[in-house]
Amino acid sequence: MDEKWNVFAEAGVVFMHRSWTGHGVYEASFAPVTGGGRRIASAVVEADGERYRRRGDEYDRLMMELIISAIVLGEPATDLRAGLVELTARASGKSDLPSGVVEHSALGLRSGT
Repeated sequence: MDEKWNVFAEAGVVFMHRSWTGHGVYEASFAPVTGGGRRIASAVVEADGERYRRRGDEYDRLMMELIISAIVLGEPATDLRAGLVELTARASGKSDLPSGVVEHSALGLRSGT
């Protein structure tokens, strides 16, 4: 059960589903940027509390960007990981959480084909 996310794209939309339930959690639509490349134009997060327990907009934004950056693009995403650790520490009321608390969430993930 090491793999946490299945990620795939269709027609400019990246879908991120939890691997063990198959439930879609995040969708990110991309638009072209002047000069080349693409950026996230809009994003959707599952709102059904029985399918996904939200932790807030900032957490979801960071997690979605971390999945795309670290898993899909293979980037180190150090700033995103640090932001998620900080946010998790704030939410828990603890300031001494080890970085592994959040890194576990991103390790072992795979992009679907």
